[in-house]
Amino acid sequence: MDTILGPLYYAVSWIIVQFHSFYSLVFDRDSGAAWGLSIVSLVVLIRVCLIPLFVKQIKSTRNMQALQPKMKAIQERYKSDKQRQSEEMMKLYKETGTNPLSSCLPILAQSPFFISLYQVLSHIAQNKTVGFIDPTLLASAQKAHIFGAPLAAKFMDSAAKIQSLGASVTDVRVVTIIMIVLMSASQFYTQRQLMTKNVDLTVKTPFMQQQKMLMYVFPVMFAVFGINFPVGVLVYWLTTNVWTMGQQMFVIRRNPTPGSKAFTERQERLRAAGKLVESPAEIEAKQAAEEARQNRQQPKRQTKAKRQSGTGAPTGGAQNRTRAGSASGGTAAGSSKASAQDGEGTGETPAKGGSASGSRTAKSGQRKGQQRPKHPSKK
Repeated sequence: MDTILGPLYYAVSWIIVQFHSFYSLVFDRDSGAAWGLSIVSLVVLIRVCLIPLFVKQIKSTRNMQALQPKMKAIQERYKSDKQRQSEEMMKLYKETGTNPLSSCLPILAQSPFFISLYQVLSHIAQNKTVGFIDPTLLASAQKAHIFGAPLAAKFMDSAAKIQSLGASVTDVRVVTIIMIVLMSASQFYTQRQLMTKNVDLTVKTPFMQQQKMLMYVFPVMFAVFGINFPVGVLVYWLTTNVWTMGQQMFVIRRNPTPGSKAFTERQERLRAAGKLVESPAEIEAKQAAEEARQNRQQPKRQTKAKRQSGTGAPTGGAQNRTRAGSASGGTAAGSSKASAQDGEGTGETPAKGGSASGSRTAKSGQRKGQQRPKHPSKK
């Protein structure tokens, strides 16, 4: 490892030495402020250089989110043929210009610098020179403390080793625990911000479940590995987490994913500022929806007593049925009256069977057109 990353040891140590020389003009050269700010400046410099890769990461992440429905369809279609499934996936990536590894580029590019800084601080803890850290700078770095904890001290170091660096076990463990908690919390908040604000919630995909899992896995990993990191490395990682969180907040606010909560909030801000011009079709659709909402009337509720007694106001079909029943009743009454008059004129009393036949005839006439029977005098 030292042979492969040897050039990076020199690069990282040289950058730290240059920043240390600059901050020594303001702070004591043996202070934790001078060395701590040198590490923070190293992080800022690396992250600025990684901005193009971060932009690619954002584009790749969005493309992967947009392709999730198509990827899921391919998996379902070629479920039994893994080779064909892989070929179709690669074809889809090629057609859309998406690289799945682009989302990991910033972390992969930053890892060698992280390992190099870890090794530089480990050499300082072992009282060994490395890169451009000569014996004079080595002695100065060993005297540097951040809130009472040496830069090269670890949470798991023995009391004798910590005392050789001029600190107490309590100071080292309190500082490292606080920094580990802040590091894990910043990582969790960054991932949660991505899941809740910058993801299209209308599409449920396996990618969302994967991101949700990482939201809980990464903080635990930082907490587990953090107890073996020197204080200087914790400063490095906490700084890069804060940088990532701020950078992501800026991107989500200025250029959110379409369909996400952040995208809706951005559209509302632009609309309130008068910078968003909606198409006439969208305006007409909103007006129609608003008019329909205002004109919509709820039916009047009746009391239980009215519903049971049937005294409520009849509506619609009930009124028609009432009118039809009245008309039928009137026709039947007219038919009975005509039959009675016929019996009086002839001196005969109509039989019950004849009355029923006349009633059926009246009803039949009502169905055909509600024709009234002829008067006996007109026969």
